[in-house]
Amino acid sequence: MIDLIQQPWPWYVAGPLLTLIMFSLLIAGKNFGMSSNLRTMCSISGGGKFSDFFRFNWKEQTWNLMVVLGAIIGGFFAANFLSATDSVDISEQTKAALTSAQFENPGAAYLPAKLYGLEALTSVKGILLLIIGGLLIGFGSRYAGGCTSGHAISGLSNLQIPSLIAVIGFFIGGLIMTHLLFPILF
Repeated sequence: MIDLIQQPWPWYVAGPLLTLIMFSLLIAGKNFGMSSNLRTMCSISGGGKFSDFFRFNWKEQTWNLMVVLGAIIGGFFAANFLSATDSVDISEQTKAALTSAQFENPGAAYLPAKLYGLEALTSVKGILLLIIGGLLIGFGSRYAGGCTSGHAISGLSNLQIPSLIAVIGFFIGGLIMTHLLFPILF
């Protein structure tokens, strides 16, 4: 059983499971997305005293907080108990590109030390990248009306044109980051 869980699931298993989940959420009148949890957390923390955006019945969104908790627990469980190895199967071209950007041993771990190691988190450059990146992600998800998971999974499954536009924008932004900004930063 563990061998089955450790392997990537084929599309004909994962796709119908995702469809079943999205169909269930549609029937229940719920929208899936991770960034909406930030609004819920701000509302729980009393953000409604300062902004009308945070004034809503957050108790209706506690189910989505359970999704985040499940993602955290599931990610920890998968990384520590279900992963056969820490290595990542990436293409040779990607490994060459990362090596040219001075990444040591690319593909050897899910979290490269150059980006996620203690040195990166204690350097001025690392702190600035975290702060600026966090602000841009927060602004982008608010401006787009949701995050990548909300638009790409929930919005597209509901055939929403704004979600299609947002997903196209996410892909363009990812390409710009990967091919233009990432080499400059590293």
